[in-house]
Amino acid sequence: MSKTINFKIDGQLVEAQKGETILQAARKAGIYIPTMCYISKTSPCASCRICSVEVEGVEGFVLSCNTPPTEGIEVKTNSKELEQERVNIMKLYDVNHPLECGVCDKSGECDLQNMTLEFGVDSQSFSAREQHKTVKNWGLISYDPALCIMCEKCTHVCNESIGDDAIDVYFGGYSSTIIPKNSETLDCTYCGECIAVCPVGALVSTDFKYKANAWELSRVPSTCAHCSAGCSLEYEVKHTGLNGDDAIHRVKNNFEFTSLCGAGRFGFDFNNEQKSDEAAFNKAVEAVKSAGAIRFSSMITNEEAYILQKLKETLGLKLFNEDAKQYADFMKAYSSVSGKLHHSGSLDAIKQAEAVIVLGSRIATDNPGVRYALTTASRHNGAKIVYAHPIEDALLQNTVTQFMKYEAGSEEGVLALIANELLENVDVDEDTKAFLDNLDLGNLSAESNVGDDELKFMKKSFARAKNNVLVIGSDVLAHERAENIAKLAATIEKYTNFSLVVVPSEVNTTGVSMICDLDADENIANVVGYNEQGDFIISSLGSADLAVPALNQQEGSVVSIDNRVLPLNVALGFEGYTLNDIANALGLEAKNTIDYTKELANITGFKAVEFDDLENFLSPLGDDIRGYLLDEVEVEATAKLEDVEELPEYNGTIIYNANPVLQFNNYTNKTTQLPKDDALRGSQQFATAARISDGDKVTITFGSKTLTRTFKLDSELKGTIALNPVFDTETMSAYRFAKSKIERVVS
Repeated sequence: MSKTINFKIDGQLVEAQKGETILQAARKAGIYIPTMCYISKTSPCASCRICSVEVEGVEGFVLSCNTPPTEGIEVKTNSKELEQERVNIMKLYDVNHPLECGVCDKSGECDLQNMTLEFGVDSQSFSAREQHKTVKNWGLISYDPALCIMCEKCTHVCNESIGDDAIDVYFGGYSSTIIPKNSETLDCTYCGECIAVCPVGALVSTDFKYKANAWELSRVPSTCAHCSAGCSLEYEVKHTGLNGDDAIHRVKNNFEFTSLCGAGRFGFDFNNEQKSDEAAFNKAVEAVKSAGAIRFSSMITNEEAYILQKLKETLGLKLFNEDAKQYADFMKAYSSVSGKLHHSGSLDAIKQAEAVIVLGSRIATDNPGVRYALTTASRHNGAKIVYAHPIEDALLQNTVTQFMKYEAGSEEGVLALIANELLENVDVDEDTKAFLDNLDLGNLSAESNVGDDELKFMKKSFARAKNNVLVIGSDVLAHERAENIAKLAATIEKYTNFSLVVVPSEVNTTGVSMICDLDADENIANVVGYNEQGDFIISSLGSADLAVPALNQQEGSVVSIDNRVLPLNVALGFEGYTLNDIANALGLEAKNTIDYTKELANITGFKAVEFDDLENFLSPLGDDIRGYLLDEVEVEATAKLEDVEELPEYNGTIIYNANPVLQFNNYTNKTTQLPKDDALRGSQQFATAARISDGDKVTITFGSKTLTRTFKLDSELKGTIALNPVFDTETMSAYRFAKSKIERVVS
């Protein structure tokens, strides 16, 4: 049976795939049908009726956005009747809509404004009683119900794309409005996606309100620098102040096909305003020249990483980056079984999945891009999603179909149990069979707290799933048994229909791990810190011995979770020196940092592409044309699975180093709009075990670190594991669960 449907639109022969609508087929064929409430990434809102078309043999108008075509039909998108229908719809939309275009933030890019002009609505035939509607301030988001046209785009994206399901429609005729769902005020993750999709000025950024008109802003396409999802965004920049300095006024995304978290949307002011001088530069050159090592973070470009590697080769110094080294070691172990350099999955694979297992990550806050992909899979595909973790996550309660709670530290045992279940009756090689036969399933189940009934339920729910994804999070990368966990993940990928996604910790963990030959961090003299701690600090964070530009102030590239090389562009200028200037003073020769972009081809998987040749846009149909995908590279696969070691025990008061919503690191901590909840959060059970109370100031000692926090009771948490934020501390590279000593500070 053919999956292609052939029919005509305005006399033109077009085709649609099974499941596509008339509107989708028209767009693929380049045929224009106007819409007001339609968004490609959600199910049709079907509230505006602007997309109505005529179908031969069908009485009345048909909504093209939610009507699938049938073989041989003939569709008309333009007629006098359709024109009049659309004019009348626009007149109804314009009834009592305040004429505030002169001060409205949406003016110049307003769908209502544009379509009123498109359909020539210059007089009004309808009227309605004026109603007083109060503007609502919901923190980062403001809502003006008087401007709202009730298209329902905001509710659809909040539920279907983000997963917050935080807003709803209050139906009441002309009194209809958008309201917080089951709450007096807005209770959500403040992604701002509702702002992005709003076709009028009803939902806006509170900070941006009345600051600028759309036509005054210059758009700079770039890549979000906060996590490894590699989300596409545009910085909107305008001159400000008497001296003509540029400032980022807001961030936007192509909401038709992509989503952006609140950190990307509201956390844009992390640029470095610190000035540099020649004396500081000369000291930096000498510091690097005499350094025993450079310690650096993964919040840098591929080109900067390449420069650091060149400095290592020419000066003989060491390179310390525990985050990227752990990822590199994990992927090396993965490759030793899979025979491939890169994992096979992607965010798009998660969106299209019918079954997903997430292991070792508080994924909703670790990587919102993955969370949004999981939401899409759940809402659109009915995907079965297993979330395996020691702590439940309220943000995933509307998405996850099975929560598999395991004991902290037991990830190796849990993945071995999952592998055993998924590989049952699968034809595997003799070494893998011997490994599975040798598993002490009863002991692993008892020690990890994952029962056989849970595993059977998981497998049963996956029975009909074809597109499956295993997501491995950053908890695992620093685990003592990370390499064997990587081999287990590769084995599952090798013998099942699961693709694999490994979630890097930082924006360019993947790129750095491939470009740099990294050494194990150690306490030695003369360490230069590059966006990290050291005896001499070169940093874009400020308060450094030498200031360098942040990632929104330089050109370069990063590698995303999808193994895609993505470009960064300059949104704001920087008056000072760069790492490339230091490198040139030490013997390297490149006029600009991006001269090294094409040189990355010397590293496995990269291509010889000039920076200026890196594309940075989405096609009209949503195809990602940004940068390029790393080439897949085959490697020798001779490794065998090791026996699972005895699972560790984590008793007493355990902390989990995990950030709150909208915070990732020191850069998000630097921004002005993002909330900074730095409290230690735990359950009443944790408070009892630690002998502390809500509001107490406490010291937390774990490993070699001691922090002071305020403790807050969190009714959504259970057990004796508390959440400890790390966005305001130095980089954490240890396993994220830690045995801790909690003491109340007595004033």
